Amino acid sequence: MGRYAIKRFLTIIPVLVGISIIVFGFIHLIPGDPAVTMLGERATPERVKEVRAQLGLDQPLYAQYLIYAGKILRGDLGSSILRGDPVLTDLVRRFPATVELAFGAISVAILLGIPAGIVSAVWRNSFFDGCSRILALTGVSMPIFWLGLMLAWVFGVMLGWLPTGFRLGTDVTLRSVTNFNILDSLITGNGEALVASLRHLVLPAVALSTIPMAVITRMTRASLLEVLSQDYIRTAEAKGLPRRAVILRHAMRNALLPVMTVTGLQVGRLLAGAILTETIFSWPGIGLWIYEAIQARDYPIVQGATLFIATIFVMVNLLTDVLYATVDPRIKYD
Repeated sequence: MGRYAIKRFLTIIPVLVGISIIVFGFIHLIPGDPAVTMLGERATPERVKEVRAQLGLDQPLYAQYLIYAGKILRGDLGSSILRGDPVLTDLVRRFPATVELAFGAISVAILLGIPAGIVSAVWRNSFFDGCSRILALTGVSMPIFWLGLMLAWVFGVMLGWLPTGFRLGTDVTLRSVTNFNILDSLITGNGEALVASLRHLVLPAVALSTIPMAVITRMTRASLLEVLSQDYIRTAEAKGLPRRAVILRHAMRNALLPVMTVTGLQVGRLLAGAILTETIFSWPGIGLWIYEAIQARDYPIVQGATLFIATIFVMVNLLTDVLYATVDPRIKYD
């Protein structure tokens, strides 16, 4: 198992190098000059030339990339052009908000999607199965920005049940320890902040969970239907085992393997930052940060955030592969 994990880890090193090259190359295709963006359009040509030299933009592309790669290896993702803050510092400060939102959304998707897929497969072609498939298709097709706005309007504006933005209300104070509001509330014993953090998380998490929930439901249904047609399932039923035991103890173990794969992909996508959801609910995570950086043409933030997102996605896929091999010992590395 350890050997498999090490070999899988070694295979992602060329992928990360390729990602860094792609990120570095594409950022140079964006219209506009970083020096002009930082100094303003009224800057003199001499001052623009000086700043371009400071940023290394007057050197050949290969030299710029070597400098960029060297900084990455030292943990330096550059600094914001507009504010001057280190990109890594902003990442560390904003990533916990995205993690809370991502795990809130994937928790809702798993808790609702897997049971719905199981029931839909067990009672195939029933009324519930039809409703489940329609809802799954709707969840995949529904625009997140529309759903987010509707949730905020209904539950936040009309009914006034839940807050429609930010991670914490202005009337609640919380001492920051880890930048994870829920965890900090538990560490400091702040019950008021815990309740407020959970209430602020509900609407964006539900809005963000619709697509993963639909994907997990459909994959669980399809995978379980395939497993239920296998010979060993019919053998277990012929021995007189209860239907529930056959499904939960025998069928679900193998049916969950592809579900794990799609869940891992969804987690990686959610951890990358949900730009639309975070923008609608003013959630101060990576997605909103990237959106603001793109608008301002803050190149170092776009570069650093893109590289970080790609790395997170690759690492989550690696973890999914390792878990896959743990659940199914038949998987070997060739």
